[in-house]
Amino acid sequence: MRPTVAPFPAARLRRTRVSPAIRGMVRENNLTAEDLIWPVFVRDGEGIEEPIASMPGVYRRSVDLISKAAVEAEALGIPAICIFPYTDSSLKTEDCAEAWSPDNLSNRAIRAIKEAAPNIAVMTDVALDPYNINGHDGYVENGEIVNDRTVEALVKMTLAQAESGADIIGPSDMMDGRIGAMRQALEAAGYHNVCIMSYSAKYASGFYGPFRDAVGASGALQGDKKTYQMDPGNSNEAMRLIERDLQEGADMVMVKPGLAYLDICYRTKSTFGAPTFAYQVSGEYAMIKAAAQNGWIDGEKVMLESLLAFKRAGCDGILSYFAPEVAQILNG
Repeated sequence: MRPTVAPFPAARLRRTRVSPAIRGMVRENNLTAEDLIWPVFVRDGEGIEEPIASMPGVYRRSVDLISKAAVEAEALGIPAICIFPYTDSSLKTEDCAEAWSPDNLSNRAIRAIKEAAPNIAVMTDVALDPYNINGHDGYVENGEIVNDRTVEALVKMTLAQAESGADIIGPSDMMDGRIGAMRQALEAAGYHNVCIMSYSAKYASGFYGPFRDAVGASGALQGDKKTYQMDPGNSNEAMRLIERDLQEGADMVMVKPGLAYLDICYRTKSTFGAPTFAYQVSGEYAMIKAAAQNGWIDGEKVMLESLLAFKRAGCDGILSYFAPEVAQILNG
């Protein structure tokens, strides 16, 4: 039902904008530290904090420093941290066996974080691209990214992460049927309380470039990912994918990238009412940072405004590289 507005001057809509106190009273959406998930990059070694040139202020950290970062995040009130591995090229193979090794970078980082900051939720990435010599999220056979064999590998990867202590599994591969297979395997293994946040609407986007630099995948990728990631022109397809993943056992769903797909975020929350998240991806982060460094925008203001847009679109939370910086600001 459309609200009725009295005619001017009985209604002066500027009255509720007259002061910070009144603006705060009528504000429809607010951003808090609890809305944030912090994506971090882990690499081998010890005592290493390696800057990523295309993502100013973001680092690849060794496992010991990742656990320290998790302690800092917990102190800032950030509820979750998401791990992405920078895998040595010598461990990237056709069979991707490192993906489910109990001692791979991600699984070691999970255990270290849970020991150092037990109250923070640890989210993982489930896809084969960090371990695949071809750079794809699935197995490549005769030039085709095959689905069902890939799903079998993703299930093994999921169970290894759950065994290491992961709280949230994040399948980013976009293979068909993987949510149902993962949920069935988790239940059978007794991991009844492990959540799945499905990358349900992940688009074949140009915004991922700096991320691929960060995980060392830029040079490895052969071809593109358009046969499994979504066409940027499609919206109804996203609704079908999200509905399917929820029916197969996803607890939460994600839209990726973020700002260019706020319409998908809004439709998702309005249609399903399920916990909905967005990923403010590396390209979005890099654009804001670069413009701020050149003095073209107010970096802090735009950073906060961009994140509030996700809340206005209906998101329950946002994965963002800005998370610790934003949490510090919000905490005063």
